[in-house]
Amino acid sequence: MLKGKTALVTGSTSGIGLGIAKALAREGANIVLNGFGDTEGPKAEVAALGVKAAYHGADMSKPAEIEDMMKYAAAQFGRVDILVNNAGIQHVAPVEDFPPEKWDAIIAINLSSAFHASRLAIPAMKSANWGRIINVASVHGLVASAQKSAYVAAKHGLVGFTKVTALELATTGVTCNAICPGWVLTPLVQKQVDAKASAQGLSDEEAKRQLLAEKEPSLQFTTPQELGELAVFFCSDAAKNVRGVAWNMDGGWAAQ
Repeated sequence: MLKGKTALVTGSTSGIGLGIAKALAREGANIVLNGFGDTEGPKAEVAALGVKAAYHGADMSKPAEIEDMMKYAAAQFGRVDILVNNAGIQHVAPVEDFPPEKWDAIIAINLSSAFHASRLAIPAMKSANWGRIINVASVHGLVASAQKSAYVAAKHGLVGFTKVTALELATTGVTCNAICPGWVLTPLVQKQVDAKASAQGLSDEEAKRQLLAEKEPSLQFTTPQELGELAVFFCSDAAKNVRGVAWNMDGGWAAQ
């Protein structure tokens, strides 16, 4: 379905981003990966699906590096047809104790980076009259949790940014939508599981169960693969008039 298209997925060397990148690659899209840590492993996983895989190590808190990444993607593959703004970080603390530098970093990476990548991708998408911008928000873009002020503010902002972008592109072949996962067992969430297990003397499985029970009625983690399939749907012809939605895949979290 996506043969000949190029997808750039930020924060895609592991977790949700890698799951989405692989789902798009299975549909034939060439992939530009971005993120920290091991890069050769994820590149090999994507290339094994029969597409071209490239990597750019832009720090998503730095607009100049994002610009360089977008230029690199265009030089490699012509243009970015599918932009998945997924990069994100987390810090947990009460508002009065929240380090200002952590606030600034979370807003920069979780929200501002999506603006910078989108503004640079849109002109070529409009010229081609086809494009997909997929912002990976969170159920925290729809509801709040204590001690996550910067993350919740950024994700609510990302949902709002999604709506504005969709409205501005409404008469074109370019769509913009947001995916809002609940708990996904990524390295970021496993850290929270480990902290709960350590603090309360729980097994890994019991800590996971308690984490899910607090918020997610299904008592199931959403998987990166499931989120990838939703991204594929957004890229399909069936979704060409799906515009500006914040689609929660959260096991019933926001339904409560």
